[in-house]
Formats: sequence, C-alpha cells, structure tokens
Amino acid sequence: MTKNKDLSLVKATYKNLRSSPRKINNILRSIRGLKAEIALRNLRFSEKRVANEISKTIKSAVSNAENNNQLDIDNLFVKEAYVGKGITLKRFRPRARGRAAGIKKQFSNLTIIVAEKKNDQKKQNKIKDNK
Repeated sequence: MTKNKDLSLVKATYKNLRSSPRKINNILRSIRGLKAEIALRNLRFSEKRVANEISKTIKSAVSNAENNNQLDIDNLFVKEAYVGKGITLKRFRPRARGRAAGIKKQFSNLTIIVAEKKNDQKKQNKIKDNK
C-alpha cells in the first residue's frame, strides 16, 4: 500500500464506550469521508444516544490536529472511523422457577482518524499558471 504524501493524519480514540459496536458502526458509516464540520453537524441532529460521544471524539481529533500538528481545521475530513470490541460485563437476571438468564453489557473502542488535504494549494497554483 502506498502512502499519500498529500495527507496528514491525526487520530483520536475513545476507549470503553458503553455501547455495542454494532450500534456505533451504523452511525460511523454515515460520517466516513465527510468534512469534520459537516460530520459534527450531522451528529448533532442524530437521535442516537451514542452520537454525542462520537462527536466528542471527532472534536478531540480536530483539536489534536490543530494544536499538535498545526493543521488547518477547515480542510479536515474524516478519513477513517471504525469501532472495535471492548470489554464485556457479564450479569445475571433472575427468571422464573429459580433460573437465571445471562446479560452481556458490551463496551467498544472507537477510533476516529482525520486528515487534511494539502493538494488544494497545488491545484490553485496550476489554475493560476494556466491563465
């Protein structure tokens, strides 16, 4: 796999998020590839409970890009957004006739990677040169 030298990548993780990976992945599917600002706007209007936690992670990645890597926040987009399985708490619920039913409370590890495209300046220079 070749690396694109025009991209600067910044990562933010949220460990032990109290929701199952299956529920989180449905939301992540809708924000992959979007500009960071548009992704945050879409998450603000989402009715899912975990959308607030995902938006916190995106804000963290954007602030990491701005403060640690001196990237322009206007050119950032969500390059990758994926979720992995975290810990599982095992609980029991009492049922009829002295039986018990197991309950699995799943946690997730969320990773957001934002990138900045630097080739916009090169395209603008080419357009100016052609004129």
